[in-house]
Amino acid sequence: MDLQLKGKSALITGASRGLGYAVALGLAREGCQVALNGRDPDSAIKAAETIKKETHANVIPIAGDVSQPGVAESLVKNTVDAFGGIDLMMTNSGGPPSGNFESFDDDDWYSAIDLIFMSHVRLIRAALPYLRQSNSASVLTLTSYSVKQPIPGLILSNSIRSSVVGLTKTLALELGPEGIRFNSILPGWTDTERIQYLMEQRAKANGTTVEEEIAKQTNDSPFRRMATPQEFANAAVFLLSPAASYITGLMLSVDGGMYKGTL
Repeated sequence: MDLQLKGKSALITGASRGLGYAVALGLAREGCQVALNGRDPDSAIKAAETIKKETHANVIPIAGDVSQPGVAESLVKNTVDAFGGIDLMMTNSGGPPSGNFESFDDDDWYSAIDLIFMSHVRLIRAALPYLRQSNSASVLTLTSYSVKQPIPGLILSNSIRSSVVGLTKTLALELGPEGIRFNSILPGWTDTERIQYLMEQRAKANGTTVEEEIAKQTNDSPFRRMATPQEFANAAVFLLSPAASYITGLMLSVDGGMYKGTL
């Protein structure tokens, strides 16, 4: 299938590693020019160079912490300056700390809101004037299957990511008449650095090993394994692409069947 991505311009945040990196790589393979964001400048540069070497696509690194006010505008401006516009954007950030309800004070909650909710708001708001100029505008927010099935020990993520689903669905309705699509992917447990950190935290709390915790978690999937980042990226690249032109307001679980509900 031709995904019609050749020559499109994309901004992918949280892309120096993990799921964001896999999506940036997937888009570059399809002929997109990609602005790749990460908090650490050296990591962003290394990721962009690696993708550029493999795909020969136009890939630029833009460092910045999306949880901080003002960064979204800078990322969008740098992308537009480099590519002349934005057609596609995936809004993604790292996750907040693990812990139970009584582990966190107000500052922790506000920091998590900035990281995993306001980052989406600010990025979309900054990019909207340029998305309106595109004939294939598409935004993908990254959330988690925890918005349907809360994950033990992730009270901050479970609570706040649900608001991103509400934002995404509302924007799909509000901006659909202008031809701008909004979708979200709800990934399950995927083999990334973030998941390794969470498994280490669980092992420490439970007096077990990381390997034991991974084995317990993968038993929740009919496949008895975690996803690979590329498996997530395959779905993300399709949803961002013009080939998915009649799909908007979708909350797609890419979780290997870990979510047990029927809706």
